[in-house]
Amino acid sequence: MIYAIIAEINHFKKSLMKVNCPNCKKQIVWSTDNEFRPFCSERCKLIDLGDWAEENHKISQGPQGVQELSEEMLDALEDQFLQNNKFFVESE
Repeated sequence: MIYAIIAEINHFKKSLMKVNCPNCKKQIVWSTDNEFRPFCSERCKLIDLGDWAEENHKISQGPQGVQELSEEMLDALEDQFLQNNKFFVESE
């Protein structure tokens, strides 16, 4: 009896968790069983990835609260990085 109730609850949860694929708009169940979520398939996932790579999608705003770095600040950070990273130290 308890297993039937749990199965019914799980079925109910899955039936409520439906989303539209961002690419083709097909309605799919949001589930850990779908390795491509929020997409319906690998094809839709790769199409979306290609759109990002071709810059068809863009994030409209930059990060909030980020300080713009001057050329002097960038040079100082680069120098500090090079001094502290053994990989970039010139061998003698």
